Amino acid sequence: MTGILPAKAIEAMFANNAIKADRAPDEDQIQPASLDLRLGAKAWRVRASFLPGPDARVEEKLDKLILHEIDLSKSAVLETNCVYIVQLQEALNLPDDLSATANPKSSTGRIDVFTRVITDQGKAFDRVEAGYNGPLYAEISPKTFPVLVREGSRLCQIRFRNGGGFIPDEHLLHIHKEHTLVSGGNDEHAISNGVQVSIDLKGNGKDSLIGYRAKRHTGVIDVDRKDAQDPADFWEPIYNRGDATLILDPNEFYILVSQEAVHVPPNYAAEMVPFDPLVGEFRVHYAGFFDPGFGHSTVGGTGSRAVLEVRSHDVPFIVEHGQTVGRLVYEHMQEVPETLYGEGIGSNYQGQALKLSKHFRATQTEEA
Repeated sequence: MTGILPAKAIEAMFANNAIKADRAPDEDQIQPASLDLRLGAKAWRVRASFLPGPDARVEEKLDKLILHEIDLSKSAVLETNCVYIVQLQEALNLPDDLSATANPKSSTGRIDVFTRVITDQGKAFDRVEAGYNGPLYAEISPKTFPVLVREGSRLCQIRFRNGGGFIPDEHLLHIHKEHTLVSGGNDEHAISNGVQVSIDLKGNGKDSLIGYRAKRHTGVIDVDRKDAQDPADFWEPIYNRGDATLILDPNEFYILVSQEAVHVPPNYAAEMVPFDPLVGEFRVHYAGFFDPGFGHSTVGGTGSRAVLEVRSHDVPFIVEHGQTVGRLVYEHMQEVPETLYGEGIGSNYQGQALKLSKHFRATQTEEA
């Protein structure tokens, strides 16, 4: 069978040493269609980001780039605009028919921590070739907030696939008619190179909350603590001023939300990918996968909005209500997971609208 491996198959990969780790998996580490990856005991601050290329191991490149070694056995602060490399606790010994893709966890992207996975002989970030046998490393670079991490912290996740690939539009249209993959917003033009996602700058009308802009020179965020921070210490709220537009200031970080409510049925998985790099001088920080059951009615969802982590580059740029900023691509699951997203597994973002990461106490608007 082809497709994305469900949790049960990932558990079996630990048992047959396709995934190797000195410690057993954490209780909540395996998600319906992905595996959270744990930081190891040491981090190295390096001069620059890098890829090893087809003829080198990560360790060989590190020897020339290390500035400082950091002990993560207790905890350590990773400073903004520095680049760190951490060997992950999980290593892989994949069969020849199994490849993998990594992504930041949703909560990682929402605090603007840039992270991606590197392999030995790697030619691309966040991609693990079929049959790979070796260690995994995370490159970590906090962009807005300094973060406190430790051995075992989980900033990125990995998804395994046997063959398969993204579902083409003609098939996606049939799935949309049967399951309603997207509703609201620009849904009459929703399916084009995946499910298009547009930005909501109207909210509930004039003076309503439509997003957040990150503050500078804040305190430290402990990545492992939920509901620990007051949003007012880290974020400036943005309100609808009546014209449904927003000027993105260069190199500032914003949390916004999609117009559309999206739905990932139980036998599918989804991923946010770029819409078109030529549409403007901004980028959505595509963090995390969308697990089977995201926005699914039987596990408490009525379609869930996609939270958008947005940054402008080089020049101020105006975004308008309804502007398409990304797209969701769908893949088949190898089989339906036994437990879906939001089904008693500590899922943080089922049924979400505009919502900050799990590290922040909910605002009155988010609770409403």
